[in-house]
Amino acid sequence: MNILLVYPKYPDTFWSFKHALKFIAKKAVHPPLGLLTVAAMLPNTWTQKLVDLNIELLHDEDLAWADYVFLSAMVVQKESVQDIIARCQHAGVKIVAGGPLFTSEHENFPAVDHFVLNEAELTLPAFLEDVKKNQAKPVYTTDRFPDITNTPIPRWDLVKMKKYASMNIQYSRGCPFQCEFCDITVLYGHHVRMKRTDQIVAELESLYGQGWRGSVFFVDDNFIGNKSALRDDVLPAIIDWMKRRKYPFTFSTEASINLADDDDLMRLMVQAGFDAVFVGIETPNEDSLAECAKIQNKHRDLIACVKKIQKMGLRVRGGFIVGFDHDTPSIFERQIEFIQQSGIITAMVGLLNAPRGTRLYKRIVKENRLMQDTSGDNTDCSTNFIPQMGYDTLLAGYKRIISGIYAPQPYYERVKAYLQDYRPLKKPIFHFHLGYLRFHSGYAGALFKSIVFLGIRDKARVYFWKLFFWSLLRRPRLFAQAITYAIYGYHFRKVFENYL
Repeated sequence: MNILLVYPKYPDTFWSFKHALKFIAKKAVHPPLGLLTVAAMLPNTWTQKLVDLNIELLHDEDLAWADYVFLSAMVVQKESVQDIIARCQHAGVKIVAGGPLFTSEHENFPAVDHFVLNEAELTLPAFLEDVKKNQAKPVYTTDRFPDITNTPIPRWDLVKMKKYASMNIQYSRGCPFQCEFCDITVLYGHHVRMKRTDQIVAELESLYGQGWRGSVFFVDDNFIGNKSALRDDVLPAIIDWMKRRKYPFTFSTEASINLADDDDLMRLMVQAGFDAVFVGIETPNEDSLAECAKIQNKHRDLIACVKKIQKMGLRVRGGFIVGFDHDTPSIFERQIEFIQQSGIITAMVGLLNAPRGTRLYKRIVKENRLMQDTSGDNTDCSTNFIPQMGYDTLLAGYKRIISGIYAPQPYYERVKAYLQDYRPLKKPIFHFHLGYLRFHSGYAGALFKSIVFLGIRDKARVYFWKLFFWSLLRRPRLFAQAITYAIYGYHFRKVFENYL
């Protein structure tokens, strides 16, 4: 059979980095890891082709060639999904759909022929067996969570690597915590399931063998869900592999704030090549943390935790939320103050939403406060339920936060303050970074573009030049990071300019 793997387009969001990618001539941040993993599970006699709409167009000839279109998506890609489904219907090609969007609301897509939901290790084999018999059913689902020690290496040979800024890899699924608003445990459970150490090394070797050099993002929703396995086996193996391969990658991931409690683990992560971590901080309001059961963040000096992680050599990207029932109008200034003091450059602040299946969703439905489905983008000024403080008050305060942290003056002040405090560990090889978008001297064009677009054309150019010369003269080792963050700031301003 001919299988066309189609990945929908992302809208212009905080995490798309659309406006930053232009500086390094890339089309998208990451390839679709889920689809590539599914591709590796399909019969090797089937011919496969990947079309990622974030880097290329879907042509009628592609659809005419395909026996099946395999479609995977997240909620934020819903609009693009509808367009793809319509085109498949017009072309008369059957659709097989899976991934988080369809797992949570497959009933909203009646035109899809077959749903392979939840985790493919359990549901895909049954579908493939029925296809052989020409008896494929409409829905394949399960309430179990698979062992992922036999999950195959993704089909990297299908990827146009030069179009992406970073590759990605998965070590574990599941999270030990139970935050009320989070759907990770709904999708993947509380028990942290991990791949074997040799699997991770093999996946790194596969990326290396395909010619990739640069950033690799561990997509785990909580990389440190099982600290002992990381400390005793996985990280030492990565450290050894990186030494043998002369440090071809840098890594980033997501972790809970209790990473700050483990100095040895942080040292190992840095030695392995990790240089950044996303942390869900959410709010400085203890009552709101209690409300959403974010127990790992309670009774902590969160700013001290952030600064400790950054001091160890891991740049913190932070997630923040406003709109909890216990939030009062004072939360907006508190969030601004926290972000400015913490030195978190990449601070994603969003309105609280209730994804389907979460405990928050069930509570909101019970309280008759649900308004609509979530957009999947919590930085687009939307929420899917009636907030206690009122939507108008919440929206006005949210916009105040965005202006307070991403307007040129406070943003550049935060960058400078962060760089003044940052004392990076020496790395075996010097690399020029764009956050987790790493590039070498061949990308010198990014510096030229920053001078043209940020130093000449941008209204914030006076702040750019102040940072440019300050970092060049006072902290030359961090000059690349300074330019990186200037580019970041440009992207964030472009994303939010339609809302402010």
